[in-house]
Amino acid sequence: MLSSTPRTFVGSTTFTVTGMTCSHCQRAVTEEISAVAGVEAVTVDLPTGTVTVTATRPVDRADIAAAVDEAGYALLP
Repeated sequence: MLSSTPRTFVGSTTFTVTGMTCSHCQRAVTEEISAVAGVEAVTVDLPTGTVTVTATRPVDRADIAAAVDEAGYALLP
């Protein structure tokens, strides 16, 4: 992750995830990220490989990366 990128975020933030190609991928990533405390909504855009996460309280980017990893994909910095 870039040193200038804040470690936590509140509100909506978009991440790039590699390896997602189908609705199963979309569902797996959505379920894992949704389980992170503070996450209110997750929107996966398969064509662009992006995931937009909306948080109601500070969420650590490392927790999002770990959730994506648990789903079997990789979060790009």
